[in-house]
Amino acid sequence: MKSGKKLLLALTLVAAASMTLALMSGSVKIGWQAIAGSGLDHELLLHLRLPRAVNAFTTGALLALAGTLMQVLLRNPLADPYVLGISGGAAVAALCAMLLGLESTGTSIGAFLGAMLSMLLVFGLSGFERYSRLLLTGIVIASGWGALITLILAVAPEGELRGMLFWLMGNLDNSSPPYPGLIALILGLMLSLPLSRDLNILARGNLVASSLGVPVNRLQFSIYLICALLTSVAVMTAGSIGFVGLIVPHGLRRLGGHDHRILLPGAALLGGSLLLLADTLARTVVAPQQLPAGAIMALIGVPLFLYLLRRKP
Repeated sequence: MKSGKKLLLALTLVAAASMTLALMSGSVKIGWQAIAGSGLDHELLLHLRLPRAVNAFTTGALLALAGTLMQVLLRNPLADPYVLGISGGAAVAALCAMLLGLESTGTSIGAFLGAMLSMLLVFGLSGFERYSRLLLTGIVIASGWGALITLILAVAPEGELRGMLFWLMGNLDNSSPPYPGLIALILGLMLSLPLSRDLNILARGNLVASSLGVPVNRLQFSIYLICALLTSVAVMTAGSIGFVGLIVPHGLRRLGGHDHRILLPGAALLGGSLLLLADTLARTVVAPQQLPAGAIMALIGVPLFLYLLRRKP
């Protein structure tokens, strides 16, 4: 446990450094004096960079936390928040809201409702009788959402198409308020951390968990509900961003974070830092032009995941 506390401390320092870098970097360089000032730099820091940095951190933390829970739920190292079609349902509903001309608030609400609908479909059609059935149902539904996304893009007006594509690639440049992500992250940690002991046992298998008195069915449903909430808020905030929920749990387990009392908060810290760094690169690589944070995250995630796979456990 002592080594776990050291790991959490190190991840907290990484998160603080990532946040500092994000706030100071951009097409316009800003110093610390801007925090206490009252000029243009102060406005830029507090009203543009800070909300975006908080959104990037909370989105990454939500996805990493959901990915950690999903890998325990399915006992599959390739599981991530998007494997059961949650993001696909959110994307379809959000794109429909864009076609109807709704503002960003309507798009966010649509994304949340779409994610909840996808969760109900997967759970209603498969239940938790077998992991393979749940996984296959999610993959099929995700494929169906993907086909609907293609049809929506095919009939979308050209004026709306660029915004839709940027949203699908993961876009944090939408000035969303940071409060939903912060509230969802705090709520997700409050709901999942008390389950840490049961999650440690569930990772050994349903039979072992049942024999030790863990209410397996109720625990599985709770995990899926928490994952759906976390993923839907993440998609609502930043669109579709992959790899965070996949690689962060792998990386932490390589560092010795097998206990979910350490793994869950560690995943939130590392996932938030990773996406925050990706978004900082998206804002600065070709500044003042901005790139989709999801595309940068994929460019980081692919080689990083391949490296983790090649390393011996």
